[in-house]
Amino acid sequence: QVQLVESGGGLVQPGGSLRLSCLASGSIFSINTMGWYRQAPGKQRELVARITRGGTTDYRDNVKGRFTISRDNAKNTVYLQINSLKSEDTAMYFCNVETVYGSAYWGKGTLVTVSA
Repeated sequence: QVQLVESGGGLVQPGGSLRLSCLASGSIFSINTMGWYRQAPGKQRELVARITRGGTTDYRDNVKGRFTISRDNAKNTVYLQINSLKSEDTAMYFCNVETVYGSAYWGKGTLVTVSA
């Protein structure tokens, strides 16, 4: 079992920045890929970015250049730096991990609201 706790969401003006954090605990030795998904009201959950244990990253097209995912394996934490926020970035952001055994775990989410 892996437990995930996100933090860092909030209300921010367009053009602003936030850094989301996700702390993993439990069977952390089994974690392979860590990632961030988001779900806007009335829409499906979508992958935002993910990073492997080795540091390989993958981003959805409409966040490339604005979002940066990173991880600190020593701290069991994955981060998402979000810059140049747009109203369409408003969503609940969820942390996700995939283990070497093929299991996936989710956090409860942190809300990002972009509004003037």
